[in-house]
Amino acid sequence: MVKRLGIVIAGVVVTGTVLATTTSIQAATVKKVTVGSVTGDAEIWRHIADSSAAKKAHVQIKVKEFTDGGTLNKATASGEVDVNAFQSYDYFHAFNKQTDTEKLAALGTTYIEPMGVYTKDYHKVSDIPDGSTIAIARDNANAARGLRLLANAGLIKLKANFSALSGVADIADNPHHFKFKEIDDTTGVSLVKQDDSVAAVLISNSVSQAGGLNVLKDSIYHESINSGTIGNINILATRESQANNKTYKKLVALYRDPAVQKWIKNQYHGTKVEVKKPVSYLEGK
Repeated sequence: MVKRLGIVIAGVVVTGTVLATTTSIQAATVKKVTVGSVTGDAEIWRHIADSSAAKKAHVQIKVKEFTDGGTLNKATASGEVDVNAFQSYDYFHAFNKQTDTEKLAALGTTYIEPMGVYTKDYHKVSDIPDGSTIAIARDNANAARGLRLLANAGLIKLKANFSALSGVADIADNPHHFKFKEIDDTTGVSLVKQDDSVAAVLISNSVSQAGGLNVLKDSIYHESINSGTIGNINILATRESQANNKTYKKLVALYRDPAVQKWIKNQYHGTKVEVKKPVSYLEGK
């Protein structure tokens, strides 16, 4: 009887140990997430993927680079990519209005970085001569943002229905008779330095940073960071059906990790300003 009891007790102990071990393994299961990104954001997410914060959160991040935002958003909507990190809230909102795929959902805010006007010949935007050629990005998102920047500088006026995907055709008034040259955004820095036919170039911060320029020091005019630029705040996005995915939401916390933010500040010289606002702030709620 004693022997039988001992066996039973041992069995319970062993079983309990197995259950505890299994539970521990399940709790530590690593979740895999594919993050789609463009330019400098891909570098940030590769750093986050290798960070101790990601390991502690049991999240394994695979970074997949794309060359344009439209394709990346479609890949996110189809599930080819789990989460994307590249776009402003305005661009995201415009995509959802126009898409015939599954809509996207914003998971959280990340940063805002100013776009700038660069030139080697002039010290302020009012110095740019009438009739000059200004280079703007070929992709809709950065083109629209650049035109808004020129409007804020008082150089042009935009139509009332101007959106995050509008272009030169949506300029309402061009009193200085500027000509606009569409370029591959990644060539912007070389144009500033080498192309005398272009008076000024509008360049996103990720591109200018990669070319050794600092938007806060080297541009003659740049976006300010205030309530008027809410639409330029960058977000993490996923397909709408995954809006409440707990693993995906962990990426917002990983981006905001103090050690990660310190690295971003040093790597990008303070030009990517962290935004810790909730998504409801962007929605005006």
